[in-house]
Amino acid sequence: MKSTLKIAALVLAFAGLSYSAKAQTTPTTTSTTTTTNSGIRYSIGVETGIPIGDFKDFHKWNLGGSVQADIPVAQQLFVTVNAGFNNFFGKTIAGVDVPNIQLIPVKAGLKFFPVQNFYVQGEAGAAFLLNKDVYNDKSTAFVWAPQVGVQFPVSASGNFIDAGIRYESTSNFVSNVNSKAQFLGLRLAYGF
Repeated sequence: MKSTLKIAALVLAFAGLSYSAKAQTTPTTTSTTTTTNSGIRYSIGVETGIPIGDFKDFHKWNLGGSVQADIPVAQQLFVTVNAGFNNFFGKTIAGVDVPNIQLIPVKAGLKFFPVQNFYVQGEAGAAFLLNKDVYNDKSTAFVWAPQVGVQFPVSASGNFIDAGIRYESTSNFVSNVNSKAQFLGLRLAYGF
């Protein structure tokens, strides 16, 4: 129940941040960073990836999704707010099924466009563990994710396809044990 309250509080905080930023931004129209009339760009995406490090010994791959808001703060620079869901599918080892791990990462960061349509992004935040029976030490961990990607415009009104590759890692969920959720992932999103 505490995690549900934490998640709800974070979602409301990010929604408030997006709303207040919307009131302070002006529409921008550049070929590299097309925005909506409010100046904020939104995207909804599908995410997948492959675990790396010790995490790959127990999990096969992950599948999830996310929503993201890009808030313009300067020419070619955006503040990002991202919330999602990731399910890491467990392996079967010596006849024993490793349980899936389900995380809700909530992150904020920066996205910069050094050249047209190509961006570099870095985010950090908290990852909330949904199935606490897997790790009973902590239900929240620090998460960080550097990413590079390309945005392809698909309409004159500013809609776009966002394809990004990233490394994502959490801090340990169990003290004194390597319990980091680490993966190389792909996010394919539709933006408006």
